[in-house]
Amino acid sequence: MSTVRVQVSACALTATVNHLRLRPNAVVSFPNNFALRKKPLRVLSMSSLPPSQPFEVAVKASVTTPNRLGDCPFCQRVLLTLEEKHLPYDPKLVDLTNKPEWFLKVNPDGKVPVIKFDEKWVPDSDVITQTLEEKYPSPPLVTPPEKATVGSKIFSTFIGFLKSKDPNDGTEQALLTELSSFNDYIKENGPFINGKEISAADLSLAPKLYHLEIALGHYKKWTVPDSLTYLKSYTKAIFSRESFIKTSAQPQDVIEGWRPKVEG
Repeated sequence: MSTVRVQVSACALTATVNHLRLRPNAVVSFPNNFALRKKPLRVLSMSSLPPSQPFEVAVKASVTTPNRLGDCPFCQRVLLTLEEKHLPYDPKLVDLTNKPEWFLKVNPDGKVPVIKFDEKWVPDSDVITQTLEEKYPSPPLVTPPEKATVGSKIFSTFIGFLKSKDPNDGTEQALLTELSSFNDYIKENGPFINGKEISAADLSLAPKLYHLEIALGHYKKWTVPDSLTYLKSYTKAIFSRESFIKTSAQPQDVIEGWRPKVEG
């Protein structure tokens, strides 16, 4: 019987083998660099590869200590995201009381944080963290939409109570209501907002809870009630993470950062 010699590519392998089942004496010749695999090839998206150079990130500088990170919770949110995704970055500390010319040139609004993506400076912590998630999806920090707003009113009620001069204006109770609601949520759904794993919502809320703890303790001699045990466990777990310790402001910077709003 005649012998058929067939040259196949990886794409045509399955169809070719099925066809040759009808030709028992057929010989299949593979290219020298072809290897049989039990699993399909995994294609790595270029966007998921680490950047070749550290991200340049403009963040608030300390007002109390030279060459230290300042007290902006939105800056910390961005740095936390970079840390949790294990992405390299180069923080550019900006004195917001004397903004350097280079900073105003790349960001005329003069606000932080700002990050450099593909030679373009991009502001706004919401935009920055979403872009990082899209470009570098592993490890994932996505929070499901139905959970993304959990605890979102805590920061505004904290500010209201911090600035309040009237102990009977209801601002303390408004904050307690939000904190209690969050405590109950974590009790049922924790230890983090999205369950077992930390997510973007935690990285947004945690710096604000850090400010709440320090500022209210200093200016109001107020602490989170011991009855909110799940909230306390939540903050302890996040505040002790290596990423949080590395990116958090000094307590004195937090105190000085809120002073104008409290005393002004």
